[in-house]
Amino acid sequence: MDKGKALHFLFIKAETKTPSGLVARPVLTAYYKSEQFKKRPYDPYNVLTSPNEAILCPDSFQSMYTQMLCGLIMRHEVLRVGAVFASGLLRAIRFLQLNWAELVHDIETGTLNPKITDPSIKQCMSKILKPDPELANFVTKECSGDNWERIIPRIWPNTKYLEVIVTGAMAQYIPTLDYYSGNLPKPCTMYASSECYFGLNLKPMTEPNEVSYTIMPNMGYFEFLPHDDSSHITLSRDSPPKLVDLADVEIGKSYELIITTYSGLCRYRVGDILQVTGFHNSDPQFKFVRRKNVLLSIDSDKTDESELQKAIENASELLKEFKTSVVEYTSFADTKSIPGHYVIYWELLMKDSSHPPTEEVLNQCCLVMEESLNSVYRQGRVADNSIGPLEIRVVKNGTFEELMDYAISRGASINQYKVPRCVSFTPIMELLDSRVVSVHFSPALPHWTSERRR
Repeated sequence: MDKGKALHFLFIKAETKTPSGLVARPVLTAYYKSEQFKKRPYDPYNVLTSPNEAILCPDSFQSMYTQMLCGLIMRHEVLRVGAVFASGLLRAIRFLQLNWAELVHDIETGTLNPKITDPSIKQCMSKILKPDPELANFVTKECSGDNWERIIPRIWPNTKYLEVIVTGAMAQYIPTLDYYSGNLPKPCTMYASSECYFGLNLKPMTEPNEVSYTIMPNMGYFEFLPHDDSSHITLSRDSPPKLVDLADVEIGKSYELIITTYSGLCRYRVGDILQVTGFHNSDPQFKFVRRKNVLLSIDSDKTDESELQKAIENASELLKEFKTSVVEYTSFADTKSIPGHYVIYWELLMKDSSHPPTEEVLNQCCLVMEESLNSVYRQGRVADNSIGPLEIRVVKNGTFEELMDYAISRGASINQYKVPRCVSFTPIMELLDSRVVSVHFSPALPHWTSERRR
């Protein structure tokens, strides 16, 4: 990895200020704008194709355009491709699909697109951008067709692996990443958040669904709140629950992570549920299970993110014969109808547009999802009639990119943006509904029997 460069799509966002005048910004923006990053010493293992000027440009289009342009120019030097989250890398691929012709024009003529107005970018690109008709012809050949399978190794042939986060909520991007990368490795190296750096994956080439992280006890003080799905424990000063120290967790048990950090957070609830998988010497290793919050609920049912993810994976199996996969999704509990029901928005990737999934198959996907949900949900559907048939709304390609653009326009960080797995904000709902191309409902009741014994 010291013989080439990394094509990492990195971004900042403009700072805001609190009412008292304090600067507020995402942690990655703080780092990229720091002297530590801008004047970092040369590290042969961490050379980027993206110039600092592009990374530090607050305009996301200009930043992405410049970073992609540099990545194309230096394509033979690229040894790894990535972003912070898997969704960020897929956004970059989508950007290339939409803007390759303009990028080719810049490469062929050696001139920069007039849409790029940032003075620092223009100055640095004047030293990088030279006319290269041969490269322009190559990019045109690769990007002008409909086949984008293995586009990453086709354009960047020396890529060894993808450097993105694909655990937790990002796991659903794995099939799409495999399609674009030709199944390149996706090592998961670290477990961290804005609040604290938690741990390392000591076996980075492990498959994402088998990854365990070894906690680094020098990064903060770690405590653990025992967790099970039936518990409703809350922390309070009057009657705090008993927390488990790092050294006392037990293999196989699940815990909610509680941290006290050097920067001042005291017994802060991160919101992650972890399961102990083993030990490295005496140091516990954890598997990320899910975020704590429930996503969907109509009546007494409670569906969390991991359960919804599993249901979508099961339903996606029906799409394989049509060479189709779910590239993005979100949901909401529609309580306007009586009874209320779950609505799932799907954006699909069809490798063969001449053979799309039939309406019958998509209706069946609804039923498979319902069969995959918990018994309380199925009881509501079958016995209580408190939940209506699950609905899938298929949206146009690019809809979730528009959703991301909308979130960024409202102040979200492009680096840390994650597609919300449940939505309720009216403008977002209106955007999604305006892009619906087909609607499908579960054609039958899911299986359910009472487990109560008389």
